Amino acid sequence: MGLIKSCVIFEDLVFLQSIEANLLFMRANNNAVWLEYEVHPALNEVQQSVHPRARVLLIMGLGLQLISWPQSLIDGLTRAGFEVITMDNRDVGLSTIFDHEGVPNLLWQALQQKMGFKVQTAYSLEDMAGDALAVLDACGVEQAHVLGMSMGGMIAQRLAILAPHRLLSLVSLMSSSGAKDLPGPDAALLERMFSAPQEQTLEAYVNQAMGVFDALASPGFRDDVKSMRLRVVNAIERSYHPGGVLRQMSAVMADSARAHLLHTIKAPTLVIHGLADPLVPIACGIDTAKRIPGAQWMEIKDMAHDLPQCLVPMVLSRLIEFFQ
Repeated sequence: MGLIKSCVIFEDLVFLQSIEANLLFMRANNNAVWLEYEVHPALNEVQQSVHPRARVLLIMGLGLQLISWPQSLIDGLTRAGFEVITMDNRDVGLSTIFDHEGVPNLLWQALQQKMGFKVQTAYSLEDMAGDALAVLDACGVEQAHVLGMSMGGMIAQRLAILAPHRLLSLVSLMSSSGAKDLPGPDAALLERMFSAPQEQTLEAYVNQAMGVFDALASPGFRDDVKSMRLRVVNAIERSYHPGGVLRQMSAVMADSARAHLLHTIKAPTLVIHGLADPLVPIACGIDTAKRIPGAQWMEIKDMAHDLPQCLVPMVLSRLIEFFQ
């Protein structure tokens, strides 16, 4: 049977419900920036009502879309009685794209910062935290557990600083405090991430993305290549805006003051990091945990800068325990 959908358009909200999948697709508005998001209802029979146990907002990382979250992670949370909200950050997926802002020169931006000059960016991580707030508002959610991965962890940290009363807890996954003295990736990895494919074809885009994911993959926990390739194809066919990745990276680089504000975070915090992370080294996670009062720490041996299927049960178990 085909997918049955119903659509109702309101002034500030587009509501699209898939009856067969029991999934809600919506858009929130933050000062004319539209944010695509999905709501995955709680599946626990006791909790599946108008008052689920709690909501969990998932904020994805650099250049990745809401469909990048492992379905097994979402399913595990909904089975545990949590309503899960996933979102496309601005400049990616089906949210507002900022191509009118042009493509930033990241090397020039880095030089400007090193010389102490203020850098102009299309938007800030604080703006992106405001987007997450707009999604919570559109869902009618007063408080939520917030889990951010990589850049999403930085946005989640900003959200905890900006609106502490809206967080039940904070989870910073494979992310960083943004402190200036922390180690970063080597130049070869960055070049691989930001280099454009020589040909402008779907196959070239897929191969370039697969190369990046291979460089970031956990050495002991790799997903099978066929399923990874399918996910990449689905993502590119859904939305392909490489300029948005550079503008998001520009916002990350410009957010140099966040580290000095982490001590103000009041939400219970869990920091999770892989020992083998080549993009955001383990020292970045350790520094984040040290700066947030009372933060709990979880490190995973041989985990790099991804969340492969075989690691989901371990992470999921810790999250459910932490969210209780």
